Amino acid sequence: MSVNSGFNSFAGLLGYRFKDEGLLGQALTHASAATRKDHDNQRLEFLGDRVLGLVISQALFETDRDAREGQLAPRLNALVRKETCAEVAEQINLGDALKLGRSEMRSGGRRKTALLGDAMEAVIAAVYLDGGFEAAQSLILRLWGDRVLTAQSRTSDPKSALQEWAQARGLLTPEYKEISRSGPDHEPVFLIEAKLENGYSAKAEAASKKMAQVLAASALLSKLKDVK
Repeated sequence: MSVNSGFNSFAGLLGYRFKDEGLLGQALTHASAATRKDHDNQRLEFLGDRVLGLVISQALFETDRDAREGQLAPRLNALVRKETCAEVAEQINLGDALKLGRSEMRSGGRRKTALLGDAMEAVIAAVYLDGGFEAAQSLILRLWGDRVLTAQSRTSDPKSALQEWAQARGLLTPEYKEISRSGPDHEPVFLIEAKLENGYSAKAEAASKKMAQVLAASALLSKLKDVK
């Protein structure tokens, strides 16, 4: 698979020169635009997710040697979640280089969080396959930058913080309920309620269920600041 000028332009922004440009082409090809299943980026996404997790885990392990597993895990989750991958993708204009089918283009696929996050993971896998672990590690640490140093368990992962709050008081795991879904199919808005066994609850809206849950958990934590 050869890359077009858009792919080549993105390769410059990425800061990595591919020996096999076909890998980059595949990483940037969404399933809606692939002529064959093995030419889209889904398998690369699977691999890239694991490479990203290993690199970030090692970085957290080395930068905070006093942190316990319970502190490192939520930081890892915050750094590798789809929303963070999408943020990184946006900073290097990955959306502009994506090869999409007509339906995805019409529905704003170049701006979709899930689609951008998946493609970012696929690009990581492409670099890993093309240049090895060190090349992928260098890319990830450069693109994620200060995020690794500033990731904090409570601010980055309100759901984990809320669960810890509940467990510390002998309560059951918080529940997250979808109250409603509105908007068009390509731009949905989810209203989610986070609720604790003791009756405290909070609601929040977002373009994805996961993000709405995070925001609802954060809102509930704010309510619980003065609760013993």
